[in-house]
Amino acid sequence: KSILVSCPHENVSTKFLAPHATFSRIHQKSITCLDISSGGGLGVSTSTDGTMKIWQAANGEIRRLLEGHVYDVNCCRFFPSGLVVLSGGMDAQLKIWSAEDASCVVTFKGHKGGILDTAIVDRGRNVLSCSRDGTARLWDCGKSACLGVIADCGSPVNGIAAGTADNSLNLGTPEKAPSEREVGTEGKILLLAREDKKLQGVGLQSRQPVFLFVGSDAFNCCTFLSSTYILAGTQDGNIYQLDVRNTNAPVQVIHRSGAPVLSLLPYRDGFVASQGN
Repeated sequence: KSILVSCPHENVSTKFLAPHATFSRIHQKSITCLDISSGGGLGVSTSTDGTMKIWQAANGEIRRLLEGHVYDVNCCRFFPSGLVVLSGGMDAQLKIWSAEDASCVVTFKGHKGGILDTAIVDRGRNVLSCSRDGTARLWDCGKSACLGVIADCGSPVNGIAAGTADNSLNLGTPEKAPSEREVGTEGKILLLAREDKKLQGVGLQSRQPVFLFVGSDAFNCCTFLSSTYILAGTQDGNIYQLDVRNTNAPVQVIHRSGAPVLSLLPYRDGFVASQGN
């Protein structure tokens, strides 16, 4: 099930693994985003064929078609419950869907450009989105209202991630008391992977900048490895590992090929990265 290619003289090797299973019937074109429910039973995915589908993770059998966005759907993810899906599209709309009956429960409007990524705060009473319009916004699911603009970057924000910050980090103080509808934002930092080659950290509750790191090219994605270490991937194939307490210089830069780094996911003691090659 695997093939090992090594060059002992250079002390490098790569192992290629055969897929455990392949589902080729879910979409007709490129898959742009996918997520698996917390229980592992369901998958949700979006594609350049214009569809968003929920399917059985065990066998790839399609269960639901989520229809309602105009134009392409860029991102989708399950809420921690595994019963609800959050999606964002080029129509600048953020939608919440029931995974059980495929109904669209809530639609958030406010962005002026296509939504490129989303994040869920804790159990999901609040959610986050980022857009081509250069902003990241916090939303209240219960009242389907925007609780505020967390950051306005003046450049498209390609990816976001919210995580608990290291205790020693100064996240800033909110200018005015947060709304009582804001749940679980305290002590969290929001990462913004920006088109203008910058990776930014913002206090989620304070809306204050925490750090700004300049990379080699547009940042496409970012994630937390822990409360201290973060990862971000660029269009020219670099994966930066940073320590949030000191972002002056990266802990390490991983470069396997010049292909764009499209997504990053923490996994066990390391991480999974996907690239455009």
